[in-house]
Amino acid sequence: MQFIDLKTQYARIEQDVRSRIDAVLSHGQYIMGPEVQALEEELATFVGVEHCVGLSSGTDALLAAMMALEIGRGDEVITTPFTFIATAEMIALLGARPVFVDIDPVTYNIDPMALEGAITGRTRAIMPVSLYGQCADMDAVNAVAEAHNIPVIEDAAQSFGATYKGKRSCGLSTIGCTSFFPAKPLGAYGDAGACFTNDAELARQLREVRNHGQSRRYHHPRLGINGRLDTMQAAVLQSKLAIFPDEVEARGRLGARYSELLRARGAGTTAEPGESGVLTPSVAPGNTSVYAQYTLQVSDREAVAEALKARDIPTAVHYPVPLNEQPVFHVPGASATPVSAEVAERVISLPMHPYLTEEVQREVVEAVAEACGLEG
Repeated sequence: MQFIDLKTQYARIEQDVRSRIDAVLSHGQYIMGPEVQALEEELATFVGVEHCVGLSSGTDALLAAMMALEIGRGDEVITTPFTFIATAEMIALLGARPVFVDIDPVTYNIDPMALEGAITGRTRAIMPVSLYGQCADMDAVNAVAEAHNIPVIEDAAQSFGATYKGKRSCGLSTIGCTSFFPAKPLGAYGDAGACFTNDAELARQLREVRNHGQSRRYHHPRLGINGRLDTMQAAVLQSKLAIFPDEVEARGRLGARYSELLRARGAGTTAEPGESGVLTPSVAPGNTSVYAQYTLQVSDREAVAEALKARDIPTAVHYPVPLNEQPVFHVPGASATPVSAEVAERVISLPMHPYLTEEVQREVVEAVAEACGLEG
């Protein structure tokens, strides 16, 4: 059983992918070739924003976004500790300080109610993460940010394709950043990412940052990075984007089926925990999820993982240690994030991709139910 099945997807698009790659090999423009601009236009249209800037990874997208906003040494950026390290890593690499606030216990996304108390005179941005495939409460986050004239950078590495109150992830804030790492909902065949914005000036600055700070050849008005999106990856993403709406629909349907099957066995939800000790994810009203991960909470994660492994069912943990407890970021006496700490001990992710069959899902649910002592 595959945790994420890219082979089945490739079988579906093989001829188109090969044709697009052959076109790149024929024209030979491997850096910033025509496919890059074409993909940017297609992605901007999909998200519903004016500008998309392709980048070499989702991590570089976060870095470029903060560089375009001129965030640097001595500044502070508020974010969540319950995420992959890249979120805070890029803040720190710029010399700024990540300020961690706790998460909402239902969605696992940043708690907007905790933001106000974390803002100081040094706060230069708020960076919510749209975790596991659904957007953070962006209206609430944006309202706090606007009250303090602070930009918002959505880390949408896991939520590309999801919607929030009818708008797509990446089009909900000052700058939206996403990753096209192969395992993401929309994935390349290597590292890739993008930034999205409706601000033409920010888009110009992002394009300069990604290309060594150049405004024109050998003219560098700012510091930048080598963050260009490869033409080959852009071509692959064009092929995948054509089937992406269908895959988004499948992800939503399959995530809902997992939850339905598990609740039929007595599992609760993060919104309504019940007494089983097994909690399925909750999608907030107004949200859709692309289920980048389908993540449960269980009482004895190690035992559940071992039981599923014995039946050749892969699992993963996203994420076992909150970032404010990682050695590189831990500050004795800093504000605690108890929800993040508790959730990090209980979460476990099940196989999830658009090509799961109902038979496989039932097999996974049966194994979870047996391992957790669920009814029926």
